[in-house]
Amino acid sequence: MGLYIEALIRTDPELLWERTQEPALHQRWDLRFTEISPLPGGPGEGQRFRYATRVLPFVTVAGTGTNAGERHRADGERVSALRFASPQRLSLLAEGSGYWRYVPTPDGVRFLTGYDYRTRWGRFGVLADRLVFRPLMGWATAWSFDRLRLWCERGITPARSLAYALSEALARVALVMAALPIGPAAVLPAALAALLLPPLPVTPAARRCLRRPPGRTAAAPPSLLTRLERP
Repeated sequence: MGLYIEALIRTDPELLWERTQEPALHQRWDLRFTEISPLPGGPGEGQRFRYATRVLPFVTVAGTGTNAGERHRADGERVSALRFASPQRLSLLAEGSGYWRYVPTPDGVRFLTGYDYRTRWGRFGVLADRLVFRPLMGWATAWSFDRLRLWCERGITPARSLAYALSEALARVALVMAALPIGPAAVLPAALAALLLPPLPVTPAARRCLRRPPGRTAAAPPSLLTRLERP
């Protein structure tokens, strides 16, 4: 899988499962989606859903997906897998697949994902993905995982954590702006402080998540993914 994100979440596994598997709850914390709504589907086909992402005030890209989960496994883990696709030419992302794993540990639940996708727009799409889209998707996934962690561990709702993040970002910008009248000697330390100071405990931060597997190689995707039909 091309992207890997992992967060340690100290919460009840049932609560974590609910807030990640229920579409109405999932869309509240995941920055990558504006809307996730279930679609009707036949038995044994997995849960079909429609997703939409607002990329500009009046521009939304949408697609469909299929996901399935294994809630009770002999090894104590839980897994879910999904396949997704967008028919819109406006969407750089054409189709992809991924999985979530819920690994219980004495310190909490290791909630991790691996996913990858195929782009469109030819060579331009490949370059745009490598330079902009893929790093942005990795950051957004990690930021969202930490937002979910704050919701589960501390009861900070996704709306509140977003407000905290915006307020902290404005405070960092204000710090730099306040140094401008003083001169270059003050601007550089202010800019470094704005960039390097750790986020507040109530503010989501992508840096708190792992971006590579703890071992040398990534674990193989669950077999559930290979059995899941394309949307």
